[in-house]
Amino acid sequence: MDNKTNVMRLIDKKKLPYKAHVYTPTEALSGVEAAQMLGQDPAKVFKTLVTSGKSGAHYVFVIPVAEELDLKKAAKAVGEKSIEMLKSKELLPLTGYIHGGCSPIGMKKFFTTVVDATASDKDVIFFSAGKIGHQIEMAPTDLEKMIRLSYADLTVKE
Repeated sequence: MDNKTNVMRLIDKKKLPYKAHVYTPTEALSGVEAAQMLGQDPAKVFKTLVTSGKSGAHYVFVIPVAEELDLKKAAKAVGEKSIEMLKSKELLPLTGYIHGGCSPIGMKKFFTTVVDATASDKDVIFFSAGKIGHQIEMAPTDLEKMIRLSYADLTVKE
């Protein structure tokens, strides 16, 4: 693949296995639509959300695309009183990524990262390669070798 993203180059440096997937988004897709375009179960496709805590610190949460982040559970997972979603316009200057192309790998600086516990029992998960229309398929155990992360129950339960 010629058009490697920075995320792919970072993974290559560590010589970790992954598969790159490219799809052509017709418009701003939801994560579930992206999963359908990849022909994947949405439970295996994860989105990367950036938040800020009451303390002013920033946190990254990686959850299944069809799920919603439970802000109370997320705050508890990182030991904050409360957290809120980062505003879209703050995402690029903070992480180097745009909305819809945010990856847990390769942000401008490392932020505490928590992945939804459902990822830990999957052989592979999909997440953004840092560019809209580009996804990485990787074992969660290999993602752990790329970035420091922890697992927690993070999603809203009906």
